[in-house]
Amino acid sequence: MPRDKSIKSILIIGSGPIVIGQACEFDYSGSQASRSLREEGIEVTLINSNPATIMTDSVTADNIYLKPLTKKSIIEILEKHKIDAVLPTMGGQTALNLAIECDNAKVWEKFNVRMIGVNVDAINTTEDRELFRLKMKELDVNVCKGEIAKSFLRGKEIAQDIGFPLVIRPSFTLGGSGGGFVEKEEDFDNALNHGLNMSPVHEVLVEQSVTGWKEYELELLRDNIGNVIIICSIENFDAMGIHTGDSITVAPAMTLPDSVYQEMRNLAIKMMNGIGDFAGGCNVQFAVNPENDSIIGIEINPRVSRSSALASKATGYPIAKIAAKLAIGYNLDELKNQITKNTSAFFEPALDYVIVKIPRWNFDKFKGSDRRLGLQMKSVGEAMGIGNNFQEALQKACQSLEIKRN
Repeated sequence: MPRDKSIKSILIIGSGPIVIGQACEFDYSGSQASRSLREEGIEVTLINSNPATIMTDSVTADNIYLKPLTKKSIIEILEKHKIDAVLPTMGGQTALNLAIECDNAKVWEKFNVRMIGVNVDAINTTEDRELFRLKMKELDVNVCKGEIAKSFLRGKEIAQDIGFPLVIRPSFTLGGSGGGFVEKEEDFDNALNHGLNMSPVHEVLVEQSVTGWKEYELELLRDNIGNVIIICSIENFDAMGIHTGDSITVAPAMTLPDSVYQEMRNLAIKMMNGIGDFAGGCNVQFAVNPENDSIIGIEINPRVSRSSALASKATGYPIAKIAAKLAIGYNLDELKNQITKNTSAFFEPALDYVIVKIPRWNFDKFKGSDRRLGLQMKSVGEAMGIGNNFQEALQKACQSLEIKRN
């Protein structure tokens, strides 16, 4: 269907300051989405607390607000402008959390603002670990054995039931903050306390560890009539246990048998359809047992993610731009493929080259920091290499890191 003519003004929520776990990939997606919406004659209002971004340049949006990303700032903007819809999927976890906070306070309802690109149920289902686990069970998608703990004592009980090693995953956190592996019982108390304190809702998922399993990601786009395409498959060079932002990643996936890929593809589509009927982008993460190729669902991000930026650059498919168009009512077959110019955006890119992404760490600037990698992201940037094969792409990415050599 053609675009929704009732949407004349959109508020885009930015990602805030660049911190470890959330960097310029959201500036890339936010500025791309803003330009995409302005092409359609839509007035774009943007809020971000970080002035050092392309997103906040005067040419990117019609109205730019350098304000703290708080409910109070959102209300001030809504009182000043007639906003028809809010797009929170371009600002990472920060924007989603703020959108949920405003929804809980009935801010969107009060000012008659629609949420596009995602819906509240999808955010809650994917960010609340218990809701996610129950939804996956309902969809018949295998997940790790685990339970939600909202108190220290409940966490101890769950640990006794499941046994060690364990993983602790706090709800509603960015870049895996507060999460970690617990190999021995004596380390559990400190890890559980830390996870509960890091979660804004004081809630953690205590689950079995699948350390050593292979980790994969799929980038998806869906339109208003349910068409879903897989933009890119991404394989993590490092096994489960290392945050995907700290892992060397390869696109397309290199060691995945076609039968397993097709099963994973079907599961990803089922998971995206299961969490809501919104039009936009989604990132789905899986773990695969290297011994028997069994698949479990790890996580869904119903937003443009760090991997979306990599997938966009790897394939040439402008995920954020297309996701913004889908959010305002277009379908995939109505949008032009900007590479071929004469086909639609309803295609799955095929790569005859290899992309390798290597993270960049700056431990020297953070004295006393723990250099051991785990569930919490520690890299501050990344470099990408393109080659005819894995070795060539890896070598180019290594050289692009510009690490001083002795």
